[in-house]
Amino acid sequence: MTEKIRKTGSKPADKITFDEIDQKILDILQKDSDTIVNTISEAVGLSVTPCWRRIKRMEEAGLIMRRVALVDQARANVSMTVFVGVTASRHEMGWLEKFCALIDEIPEVVEAYRLTGTVDYILKVVVPDMEAYDLVYKQMIERLDFSQVNSMISMEELKFTTAIPTKYL
Repeated sequence: MTEKIRKTGSKPADKITFDEIDQKILDILQKDSDTIVNTISEAVGLSVTPCWRRIKRMEEAGLIMRRVALVDQARANVSMTVFVGVTASRHEMGWLEKFCALIDEIPEVVEAYRLTGTVDYILKVVVPDMEAYDLVYKQMIERLDFSQVNSMISMEELKFTTAIPTKYL
């Protein structure tokens, strides 16, 4: 497998040393990726050009993967969040590939993780109501065999953030 071609002078994230200024820049961008470079540079004590270069360096290194818009679930009419614990019927690569393809085709599945323990996978599903969730559930069991599917409906969101801690850089 060949390594992805990078621009001249760029390095992968594990080959770059990040400092407290980089951490501050990331913290600002994680709160609002639309923050203009002038505002960021003032907040971190750099002039505009070096600040912009740091941002570009973090993008080229893959530390900043992309910038996205966060959509309000209630306003998008998907206010119900269901966490679905899935236990696989078989532990085979073929089953896993089919499962990944299945969840990739269902837009209501917004997150999915493979776990250790008694539950093999956990999915985060967002839907407008129970009827819509039931359709997602039926779509899943129609296409693939599961040993167990356990649904947990969120009653209240206590914390939500897409920001990750930057102190470990």
